Amino acid sequence: MNVNGTLPVPRPSKETQPFWEAARERRLVMPRCDECGRYTFPPSLACPYCGRGELRWVEVSGRGRVFSYVVFHRVYHPAFRDRVPYVVAVIALDEGPRLLSNVVGVPAERVECEMRVRAVFDDVRDGMVIPQFTPEEAT
Repeated sequence: MNVNGTLPVPRPSKETQPFWEAARERRLVMPRCDECGRYTFPPSLACPYCGRGELRWVEVSGRGRVFSYVVFHRVYHPAFRDRVPYVVAVIALDEGPRLLSNVVGVPAERVECEMRVRAVFDDVRDGMVIPQFTPEEAT
C-alpha cells in the first residue's frame, strides 16, 4: 500500500492487474475456470476446484449479499480518521466468489448479514478505483 497522507491504495500484482483495470472502467471482473466453469477469488494461477490452469477474466453482475461484516469505530490508520465508523464486509457475489470490501451509502448500524448489495466504484487517487458495495435499493 502507498500512503501519502491520503487513503492507502493497493499495489496491483500480475495476478490482480485485470481486476484493477476493469475497476477503472467501473466494471467488476472475476477469474472463471474454462474447464469447470467456477469463479474464484482471489485470483490464482490455477483453479482451486479442478486444478486446471485455464482461467479467464469474466465480467460479473456486481450484485450479491453481505456474508459477514465488522464496523470499525477506531482509527487504525490516520487516512481513515474522517471515515469512522465504516463497514468492512465479506461480500458473497451472486456468481459465487466472496471478496472483502466496504459497504457505503448507508449508516453502519443499518448494515446486516444477507443485505442485498451492488457494486459502486470509488475514485481514490492516482487512477486507482476501488470497488465498494451499497444496498441494492440505494441509487
